[in-house]
Amino acid sequence: MDPIRDETAAANAITARLDEVRARIAQACEDAGRDPAAVQLIAVSKTFGPEDIAPVIAAGQRRFGENRVQETAGKWPALRAAHPDLELHLIGPLQTNKVREALSLFDVIQTLDRPSLAAALAKELKREGAPSAPRLLVQVNTGEEPQKAGVAPHEVDAFLAECRDVHGLAIEGLMCIPPADEPAAPHFALLAKIAARHGLTTLSMGMSGDYETAITLGATHVRVGSAIFGHR
Repeated sequence: MDPIRDETAAANAITARLDEVRARIAQACEDAGRDPAAVQLIAVSKTFGPEDIAPVIAAGQRRFGENRVQETAGKWPALRAAHPDLELHLIGPLQTNKVREALSLFDVIQTLDRPSLAAALAKELKREGAPSAPRLLVQVNTGEEPQKAGVAPHEVDAFLAECRDVHGLAIEGLMCIPPADEPAAPHFALLAKIAARHGLTTLSMGMSGDYETAITLGATHVRVGSAIFGHR
């Protein structure tokens, strides 16, 4: 087995899947009467190494999502040094003791989900020499699943007010991960309704299995992993 040929074939397969996802996003936008430029693809690269990510970068993808601070710190600094225009989104839970490191790594934190994290972010951002503030999204637990992170829908209004008035944090939008065993559309519709009520323009919703539905219901960011990189 020729390892170089094997590596090239794997890279080509990833690029082909990326092209297909882009085409499906464009088609979903057309079907919904939306401008494709209004929907940003976040390539979810968690658990994949630089050798898998490199062909996606080479194909022009610039926004990536990661779940863990430690994993991101291990693989992204070199990639970002080579490609300064990359944008990293944290799409997994953030522990308060990892806030300082997260601020040095991520451009967007999509998983602000509790008062203690809001307080930790605000405190760290006020520290002398702190990096510039990332864009922040509040994660909403639309299914109110006890095992899942996120603010319950009926608590979002108060939480957004606390972020703004108590902690001075600017919230750009909302993010959700619908229950795996339920149709996603009602959850996307709920998230869009909450966002509209607050004049929030960013909606991060939709993953590999349902991003076209999310686009129909107003997603501005879709988080696609396995449909690009393959199964982990």
